[in-house]
Amino acid sequence: MKKSLALFFYFAIGLTIIGLYSCKSRDYKNRKELFTAIEVFKTEPRPAGQSHVLELRAEPLKEVRIAIIGLGMRGEGAIHRFSYIKEARIVAIADVVPESVERAQRALDSLGSPAADGYTGADSWREICERDDIDLVYICTHWDLHTPIAVYAMEQGKHVATEIPAALTIEECWQLVNTSERTRRHMMMLENCNYDFFEMATLNMAQQGLFGEIVHAEGAYIHDLRFLLFDEESGYWDMWRLKHNEKKDGALYPMHGLGPVAHALNIHRGDRMEYLVSMSSGQFGLTEYAKEKFGEESDYAKRAYKKGDINTTLIKTAKGKTIKIQHDVTSPRPYSRIHMLSGTKGFAQKWPRRGIALEPNGHNYLSDEDMNKLLKEYEHPIVKEVGELAKRVGGHGGMDFIMDYRLIYCLHHGLPLDMDVYDAAEWSSIIELSQISVANQGMPVKIPDFTRGSWNELKTVKYHYKE
Repeated sequence: MKKSLALFFYFAIGLTIIGLYSCKSRDYKNRKELFTAIEVFKTEPRPAGQSHVLELRAEPLKEVRIAIIGLGMRGEGAIHRFSYIKEARIVAIADVVPESVERAQRALDSLGSPAADGYTGADSWREICERDDIDLVYICTHWDLHTPIAVYAMEQGKHVATEIPAALTIEECWQLVNTSERTRRHMMMLENCNYDFFEMATLNMAQQGLFGEIVHAEGAYIHDLRFLLFDEESGYWDMWRLKHNEKKDGALYPMHGLGPVAHALNIHRGDRMEYLVSMSSGQFGLTEYAKEKFGEESDYAKRAYKKGDINTTLIKTAKGKTIKIQHDVTSPRPYSRIHMLSGTKGFAQKWPRRGIALEPNGHNYLSDEDMNKLLKEYEHPIVKEVGELAKRVGGHGGMDFIMDYRLIYCLHHGLPLDMDVYDAAEWSSIIELSQISVANQGMPVKIPDFTRGSWNELKTVKYHYKE
């Protein structure tokens, strides 16, 4: 009798444990399903007749004839830089502000460059794209025109380089990808930070395995722009950038921090960004600044700015890597893009302290002397080639010139560009995807595969040279 009771007791305990485990398993399964990243935008199938443009090569151009559309801060600087590249010639310039066109003409003259045809009409970019004596359309307008001009230019047979962001929505990202694939024209986003000297050296280190397997990376755009956002005279034309901060909340400008680390992680050349989560702080800085500058009863002070002061976006890749991107243009903070790479054998970071740490002493930064020796040893071949000239020409310390130099070099020799349309689409897609995540309490959101499954055909980022 006692033996039977004991057996029954143990049997009951066993059933209870099995039941609890089963409930726990079902609960875990439900939680897993609940927190799966949401596919808000599906990866579109490739239209018939199209193929990918990974490492696209186009016909070499003896001389690259350029039209610059938009002559504000970025466009005017490009005129100066192109004057140092003998294979480049500016043949057309355009801006809706006539004084900007006149100023650009004077700049061309002072640089000893031939005069360019000037345009001031709001839609004159269409006429420019239709010309048969232009090879490259270089877009420096406000953000909303980047995709429309880029798409139309490619449809007219032109290569395109556009200031960042290349697109504002997922729909625009697909427009860029499909048009480039269909027309076989280059479409590059002008991400200058990929060409900064420290970023290029650490890319070289990463590609040579100095950091081991890179597990995590961070980037940012932390730049106090309040004085420009509210400057009606010398700030952004028609206050266009302030309007974006008024209407949207998310990572509105992720490319500067994301571009360099995406190349170090070989995004769409062996790995891909799979999903993100994004969160923003409340909005305080713009309202406070507007009250102090214009008064509490001013229109600017009473506006409801949607953009939270600080946005943080986390990205997970298909191969298990993580990326953190921050955006803040309204806080009184020192400028920073962070640029941090963390691997199994080493670490590098540019801001707030520039430093490198390596095994077997990863707990401590290298001395400045040892770090500078290492940076010299791993100086990128492009910097060795043109770095000193870049410093003299300028443009954010020289990285802008290296960007333009490489663009013209690759078009001149018929080589793949350093950055392609998939870079432009992937990095720009974070803008809308982060807004969706922020609006839904940090909901995980899937990132479309703009290569449509071709992301693993290449194994590393490659900056091409003439053989």
